[in-house]
Amino acid sequence: MTAQLGLLALLEAKPDKAGELAAFLASGAKLAADEPRTITWYAFKIDETTYGIFDTFDNEEARQAHLNGPIAAALGEVAPALLTGAPNIRPVELVAIK
Repeated sequence: MTAQLGLLALLEAKPDKAGELAAFLASGAKLAADEPRTITWYAFKIDETTYGIFDTFDNEEARQAHLNGPIAAALGEVAPALLTGAPNIRPVELVAIK
């Protein structure tokens, strides 16, 4: 598989929920491992309340499968309790990869 497409999701935690969001994201690695069409999956922290997810796919069908899969469903369930608003999810096209 060659990654051509990605998703960048930015998440803003409620100030008292940042630790819970970090733990949720850490648990997402297991779900991502069970998605054979998700090539890479990263969860990261930008600052005390801002987190993100970046993942890659070889085609649009795989990206849509991920968006309709268990990670997105789980995020939808916890978002009202942990986030200040809806996740900012942006589809991206990869220009270069090392």
